[in-house]
Amino acid sequence: MQLNFHPLYEEDLRSAASDLNGRLDGKRVLITGATGLIGSFMVDVLAWLNETADAGIEIYAAGRREEGMRSRFGEMVDRDYFHYVKYDARAHADFDFEAEYVFHAACSAHPLAYATDPVGTMQANLMGTMQLLEYIRKYPGTGFVFLSTGETYGENPDLPDGFSEDSHGYVDPMNPRSCYPESKRGAETLCASYAAQFGLNARVARLCHVYGPTITPDNSRADAQFLRKALAGEAIVMKSTGSQVRSFCYVADAARALFTVMLDGEKGNAYNIANKKSVASIREYAEVLAKAGGVELTFDLPPEAEKAGYSKVTRAVLNPAKLENLGWQPAYSLEKGLEHTYHISADK
Repeated sequence: MQLNFHPLYEEDLRSAASDLNGRLDGKRVLITGATGLIGSFMVDVLAWLNETADAGIEIYAAGRREEGMRSRFGEMVDRDYFHYVKYDARAHADFDFEAEYVFHAACSAHPLAYATDPVGTMQANLMGTMQLLEYIRKYPGTGFVFLSTGETYGENPDLPDGFSEDSHGYVDPMNPRSCYPESKRGAETLCASYAAQFGLNARVARLCHVYGPTITPDNSRADAQFLRKALAGEAIVMKSTGSQVRSFCYVADAARALFTVMLDGEKGNAYNIANKKSVASIREYAEVLAKAGGVELTFDLPPEAEKAGYSKVTRAVLNPAKLENLGWQPAYSLEKGLEHTYHISADK
């Protein structure tokens, strides 16, 4: 019996797989953070290829809890091509199989974690990345992509075209909120160092603000809270004036970009993943989502304690020219991406 996907979601999966052209067929692919926003979508893409094109991809989905894996993927877990891998980013990555491609997507990617467990956030990003790099040292041909963040650039408003891969900005290392960008930055250096010293086939993907229907229910990011309100038929409540400007990218475009970086990018290099046509303020993002969900937009400024986990960066725009030079182009506008996000989520 074939897996059943929402029609709009299947459209997303088809789009994300459109540039692969069989290059992952018959391969063993490890995805950490497999139940997260991006990791779970990538698992679905590979499973969809297996179901519809007999791709023969062996999927190794890594996560902390098998019950969480079954809750997210349902009957897919029982497929012969699906392999659950028990994995904690802070523990030794002692796997008994050889993956040919590794997408390292495991991390605490929401503000509550940064505010309440900054040490754990840093441990997961730094220790987890080093352990995986040590794992693939045994298999020098294995492709590795580390999912980093545009937050590593910090704050620099004097870049009208956005951050390119060699840009720099300010991050306050003494602010515990910096646990996320600073540990991601350190993990990037690990990737570059392992590539230079040991010849590993490692690359870095610096993702902008990725959104989509695969956002996890417990995520504390502002966009996740907006979506939960819209799905409940309630007004979207903004916790700030919403003037911060961000690059946004729909999850299907982001996944296709990650495949491009893995298969066509140069080892030891970093690539921005962003949609240059989806640059918007947080307020504009909320307005588009409110329209998609048919709800109102209101404002309620939070107490200081709650704001501790929020990014202080006022403008975080990434320049994707280097990625586009590999042939990638986004397929989703902000409006289309949020329409898909809302309607797919509403029908779950």
